[in-house]
Amino acid sequence: MEILASANTDLSSLRVAIVHYWFVGRAGGERVVEALAEVFPQADLFSLVADRKTLAPILQSRKLQTSFLQRIPGARKFHRHFLFLQPIALEQFDLSDYDLVISSESGPAKGVITSSKTCHICYCHSPMRYIWDMYPQYRRAMNPVVGTIFSMVAHYMRLWDVASARRVDYFVANSQFIASRIRKYYGRESEVIHPPVESALGNLDTVPGDYYLAVGRLVDYKRFDLAVSACTKLGRRLRVIGDGPQYMALRQMAGPGVEFLGKVSDGELRKNLAGCRALLFPGEEDFGIVPVEAQSFGRPVIAYGSGGVLETVRGVFPNETFANNSTGLFFTDQSTSSLVRAILDFESKEYEFCPQTIQKHSLKFDSELFKNRIAEFVRFAVKDFRDRSRLEEPARERRVVSDLSGVQEHQ
Repeated sequence: MEILASANTDLSSLRVAIVHYWFVGRAGGERVVEALAEVFPQADLFSLVADRKTLAPILQSRKLQTSFLQRIPGARKFHRHFLFLQPIALEQFDLSDYDLVISSESGPAKGVITSSKTCHICYCHSPMRYIWDMYPQYRRAMNPVVGTIFSMVAHYMRLWDVASARRVDYFVANSQFIASRIRKYYGRESEVIHPPVESALGNLDTVPGDYYLAVGRLVDYKRFDLAVSACTKLGRRLRVIGDGPQYMALRQMAGPGVEFLGKVSDGELRKNLAGCRALLFPGEEDFGIVPVEAQSFGRPVIAYGSGGVLETVRGVFPNETFANNSTGLFFTDQSTSSLVRAILDFESKEYEFCPQTIQKHSLKFDSELFKNRIAEFVRFAVKDFRDRSRLEEPARERRVVSDLSGVQEHQ
């Protein structure tokens, strides 16, 4: 998608709405919204449900409108259980007064209805995983009754998801990996703009410790079980940061060297990233902010070689020659044995990694670059949208005149 250099739209003059699927925590999607809010200080927020306590300071004072789901008891905690109501809830938002709507999509969010005069840009973290590529995994984890109900709801949601993609004027993907999903499921092309990471906050002051690190929500698809089992088998120290439904199962399989820290502050997270031997990243992610954060402290990444990590880590696959500019290692099979081999391979060349080179690589994903690129793309998109609208309006008028003439001749 070509971005025109002459697109000089004044962003401050736009009436802007940012639609995010839900504000119930602070992860990668919420950090994207925070960066968007910096670019658009005038923007209002819309969300299916929200817990204001989780909002970052930059969002606390913003006008925030939630859907009718907010009034259902337990909806903030069990929002995913109301999947079948989410399309209806999104379509109730009145966005007719806005020049620009930016939807932050993963949950869903892009299904809002906008006027013909409103430019709708969707920043897509991923098409909904649980109804598309990860549907079989979610379905297998359910009992027969719940699974049957989920199958029917998922079928309805797929139809709506594809239909609602046509409501978007421009797609932005957070990685080439997600751009390929958008192309497959929606038949749409997208601009790739990697999400914001505070890479500039990283430093090389800390001497690495003797532990490996795994960070994220403890859910099945992130495959923390591989990190726990591999470090337990090797007798290596591992710190796990995060919580989630897999917590108890992981604790039961963990050896004495595995430490679970739960949720930690941003400062504590940075301290652990700076002090680890390497980050273990065994899941397939859409982009993966944590590997970039680890690299900002000069720490290598040992990752499953699939998904967005192929764009953020300059990794070496098994049997490939190690390069001086490498920032990590990839393993190719999501198994304990494959990760064990990767860890041992890393330890054999641990001191060949250059922290300065790794940190420099991470700066390609810094939040300032994201804000500049998203502002540039919005200027292009709004100008392009308005130019197309001006061209299409006379054509519509000619069609109406032609239709009326045809009716009069017929009479």
